[in-house]
Amino acid sequence: MTLQTITPEELGELLVLDEQIDLIDVRTPVEYESVHVEAAMNVPLDALDPEDLVKQRKSPSESPVYVVCQSGARAKQACEKLCEAGVVAVNVEGGTPACERAGLAVKHGKQTLSLERQVRIAAGALVAGGTLLSVTVSPWFMVVPGFVGCGLIFAGVTDWCGMGMVLAKMPWNRVGCVC
Repeated sequence: MTLQTITPEELGELLVLDEQIDLIDVRTPVEYESVHVEAAMNVPLDALDPEDLVKQRKSPSESPVYVVCQSGARAKQACEKLCEAGVVAVNVEGGTPACERAGLAVKHGKQTLSLERQVRIAAGALVAGGTLLSVTVSPWFMVVPGFVGCGLIFAGVTDWCGMGMVLAKMPWNRVGCVC
């Protein structure tokens, strides 16, 4: 399966020509609320159901669904999931930041920490805390930074991050939460 891609500039041209394009943003609701392409509908990756998406489409079923995220990794996963279900899916290169740089209409809302930054903060805190505890309490706490390191390697190789998935479900990453 070859992943189809489109540049933000090409997407912008399509949006000008046709308002019936199906563009989904697979980031978390909080990320989507902070900034998103105006034409995009939020369908978080962990809630993506190809059958439901087909029922909600604005465009004909043979036309592609365009998928955007922050950098392209989650959009790629969503495209693969959609293609497995028989839906033609196209990944928007560079994600939402590239769309904004290309001049596509975006809507800005409440600014939050991106999921990627949250993962880096959590991983760093676990490594620092585990190392400190191994020096002050017990050497067995070195298991924590070792585990986090292995998780980061796994995430880099597979492009799937369990810590990111867990953080995406936290209350502060939900729209309408009082944080």
